[in-house]
Amino acid sequence: MTAISPELSPHIEIWWEDLPLGEVREMGSVSPTAEEIVNFARQYDPQPFHLDPEAARHSVFGGLCASGWHTCSMAMGLMVRNFLHKTSSLGSPGLESLKWLKPVYPGDVLSLRQTVTEKRGMSKRPDVGLARTVWEMFNQHGDKVLHMEGYGMFRRREPGAAEA
Repeated sequence: MTAISPELSPHIEIWWEDLPLGEVREMGSVSPTAEEIVNFARQYDPQPFHLDPEAARHSVFGGLCASGWHTCSMAMGLMVRNFLHKTSSLGSPGLESLKWLKPVYPGDVLSLRQTVTEKRGMSKRPDVGLARTVWEMFNQHGDKVLHMEGYGMFRRREPGAAEA
């Protein structure tokens, strides 16, 4: 494979080689409104505790709360806007772990943190490296509301070069 010159990819600031093992990045924050929670639920997860404040009040959650899938979507939005858009990201082969640990309520301020826990080149694609990361999302009280682990695929600046 031929290396893609950084001059030919001016939007790329971060390549696979630029993701040090153990690196922690803060990805910003987001705060869902009740309207956003209900709109997402109407389309993707129409359960009563995501749609109706009164029904939600009588649920185990005690009030209207975001779908876990909405929480994942908010995390993904932060990740793209604050990191992936400037990387050589090629997507992901999937998640290995996903946990919704606490409900997310309207007005919660959610902050996302990413940690690189493993890196390796792809044997069949010497121009691509895998980075395993942990995504942790916390509310304004410091409670972890989301934990995700999985791999991202990133184009390598130097295909087939020595492993990091």
